[in-house]
Amino acid sequence: MKIEGRLKRVRGELRVPSDKSISHRAVILGAVARGKTRVKSWLRSEDTLATLNLFKALGTDIKEEGEELTIEGRNFLFEEPSDVLDAKNSGTTARICMGVLATQPFFSVITGDESLRQRPMLRVVEPLREMGARLDGREMGNKLPVSVRGGDLKGISYFNKRSSAQVKSSLLIAGLRAEGTTEILEPVLSRDHTERMLTFFGASLVAVPEEGGHLIKLRGGQELEGREVFCPADPSSAAFFCALTVLAPAGELLLKEVLVNPTRDGFYRKLREMGADLEYENEREVSGEPVADIRVRSGRKLRGVKVYPEEVPTMIDEIPILAVVMALSEGVSEVRGAKELRVKESDRIRAIVKNLRAMGAKVEELEDGFVIEGVEKLKGTKVETFGDHRIAMAFTVAGLLAEGETLIDNPECVRISYPRFFEDLSSVVEYL
Repeated sequence: MKIEGRLKRVRGELRVPSDKSISHRAVILGAVARGKTRVKSWLRSEDTLATLNLFKALGTDIKEEGEELTIEGRNFLFEEPSDVLDAKNSGTTARICMGVLATQPFFSVITGDESLRQRPMLRVVEPLREMGARLDGREMGNKLPVSVRGGDLKGISYFNKRSSAQVKSSLLIAGLRAEGTTEILEPVLSRDHTERMLTFFGASLVAVPEEGGHLIKLRGGQELEGREVFCPADPSSAAFFCALTVLAPAGELLLKEVLVNPTRDGFYRKLREMGADLEYENEREVSGEPVADIRVRSGRKLRGVKVYPEEVPTMIDEIPILAVVMALSEGVSEVRGAKELRVKESDRIRAIVKNLRAMGAKVEELEDGFVIEGVEKLKGTKVETFGDHRIAMAFTVAGLLAEGETLIDNPECVRISYPRFFEDLSSVVEYL
């Protein structure tokens, strides 16, 4: 796809697609709960459909009507699947659903596409084994396909050293059906959507700051009750438009109904630190999550910043687009403690560095991040997306701001999380 760097201004208002993390969890908790769950403004994307179809394969009755789902909860009484379960490209589907499958007395196998089959799974396989489930797979269970034979589980105390929300979510859901209490200690609080949604569905848990991190405790044997869940707009998807606006020659944009959970809005706080004109309006709580409209304006000069390891979990998915902002800001910016980016849909550190260098930015690659010295202008180039949706969207924004022509090698990969990205982009930009 060809992009001409002729951006004049950004204007209007936009409601980006619903949050992927919330959409996944609404299906998962709706399926394991008792009774009926209605999910409104559900994100229909390749990743979330992988979760939806997996639970259908386990015998869950799910009716789809536009952006609304009606889920007849199974209260953890699922059917043994007749075929291998396919998580497609979704690490969330694979890792969290292993926790569900670990509670079941039957045999199942979960796999994914070529990319997902290269991503590490021991981080969730090992603690589920400690709880009493039997899991096996390639490289001693580190790579999909992974087989699961679950059953009687016991609660464990586990140190979630990577502060992985997927690992935490998997263990908490398994812990609902475990004997005793499941305790998870994290060095830094990761995304807390699962804790919030478990509470919203009627579970009782304790989440408190602890010396050396953050502690979550969940007592086993609890049942969830179906609820009506509203899925707010995805802050990760909104970030691309926010970045484009602050970097544009002129403009103002209102992003509607955006999730502003403190474990997810690190990108927006970092933009403010860089000097961006950005504010939250109409703040409220919906289905246990904080939501706001975000108003962002162009025209301010941005300055370089540091992203510290403890900040990374709050902006892990936004780092590719943050890197583009850094490349066009005054001074030197640095990201550290982001080694997890190397095992996403692509090695995102390598992808960021390679593409920014090709566009004329000064970038030093680090094992766990990068250092960027800001430039006045980027230049058009051929962008390698590596099949990664967030790289494709971040460098589409870069291409709109660059001099000359930019070619995106695989624009179709945006369908993983944001199928209408290019249409929404066209609705808010004006060209010279």
